[in-house]
Amino acid sequence: MSEQTIVDFRTLGLAEPLLKAIDDSGYTTPTPIQAQAIPLALQGRDLMAGAQTGTGKTAAFSLPILHTLLPLASTSTSPAKHPIRALVLAPTRELAIQVYDNIKTYAKHTPLRSLVVYGGVDIKTQTPILKTGVEILVATPGRLLDHVEQKTLSLSQVQFLVLDEADRMLDMGFMPDLKRILALLPKQRQNLMFSATFSDEIKKLADAFLNNPTLIEVARSNATNDNVEQKAYLVNSDQKQRFLVQLLKQYANQQVIVFTKTKLSASKLARALERDQIPCSAIHGDKTQKERIEALDAFKAGTISALVATDVAARGLDITDLPLVINYEISTAPEDYVHRIGRTGRAGAKGIAISLIDEDETKYFDEIEKLIKKQIPKEKATINTSTSRPRTSNAKAARADDGWFQQPYQPTTTAAAPKQVPAKSSTSKRKVVAALLGGFGFKATPQARHQAKRGAAKPRQPAEGNALAEADSIESVSIQA
Repeated sequence: MSEQTIVDFRTLGLAEPLLKAIDDSGYTTPTPIQAQAIPLALQGRDLMAGAQTGTGKTAAFSLPILHTLLPLASTSTSPAKHPIRALVLAPTRELAIQVYDNIKTYAKHTPLRSLVVYGGVDIKTQTPILKTGVEILVATPGRLLDHVEQKTLSLSQVQFLVLDEADRMLDMGFMPDLKRILALLPKQRQNLMFSATFSDEIKKLADAFLNNPTLIEVARSNATNDNVEQKAYLVNSDQKQRFLVQLLKQYANQQVIVFTKTKLSASKLARALERDQIPCSAIHGDKTQKERIEALDAFKAGTISALVATDVAARGLDITDLPLVINYEISTAPEDYVHRIGRTGRAGAKGIAISLIDEDETKYFDEIEKLIKKQIPKEKATINTSTSRPRTSNAKAARADDGWFQQPYQPTTTAAAPKQVPAKSSTSKRKVVAALLGGFGFKATPQARHQAKRGAAKPRQPAEGNALAEADSIESVSIQA
């Protein structure tokens, strides 16, 4: 079916409850990936689909799954009536949550149940819902295997398997987990693999679990969105933070995601921006799930204007009308650049992507340009020195504001008399010092002490190894110092 013949979602043959949910969401026209993937998925075909991030891939696989499962939906409260029939695997918690939210939105007028499970939270909070039964399960691979080991779910009736952001799964080392999961699934199932980029490893993965798949590419592989204006500035590493603050103040009325390479640099940069009165928060792998969700909610609500993130946020974050992305540090993996700037310019909107490149990162940016087959204009960063200021501690700042510190030195006219130390008297009394005497190798029994007073007995030697008895014999005496 040619995408030129697609007028709206109703021409795709989807069930009425799904069309009603789509209308509630305000969508009328499918995106190119949806227009091509949905009809093929409804025919039961395996798909290997590639599209730029932010082009509606989630609806491209969730709508045909919901349509196919709708005749099997049940209003019964029995868990047996709600087995897991569709499994969606996502590489990160953020992406899994986003996919789940979309599926729940599209299924809201149906009896179909869905659930998302991921690590970073207590597994016991997910188990009760699983036991009630769900038809569609969205999961990260590690947490799914946790539930498998605890026997809190069964995958024996899975009819659909979806790998979302399959290339990212391979980058994160999930291949062993994927092989374990595939071994637990029925061999007769429909497989849908979606990825923003293709590589030789992805093609090998597709050969391993797809059956005669149909390849869909609505844009050239590894291409960037034409709606995103890409800029690059050459700036020394020690000037990056100052220039970033300058850019954020230039785009003061817009929200921005700032990408770093490491968790440590993300945390340090976020603290530095807060000192410059820029409302921001950091999100990375060391943050708890609760902290990450709170940061995302604050960003979406506009409470903070900047979100400093590692590549854990490069995929799966769906921020409506995000106008700006800044690559504070250039990733060593060129594919990550595609996903980073894919956070802006989504669903046909315009966006800006700015990269800050120091001398050591030039080689990485050259690889990015080779991957996307595009030259990005570069210019030397101009630091506005009038707005920059050296960092001083609070103590130094307090001294600068105190006039007393600005006064010239004046010597004091009177000096305090030196303190007299009294000479030690040779006739001073000797102090009595208490001492503990022990370990002399004997213990005086009551009888021995009685005989000693009479001068008729010698002290008895203790039994060999009777150290505790020796310790008990210590007495306190006074000696002259």
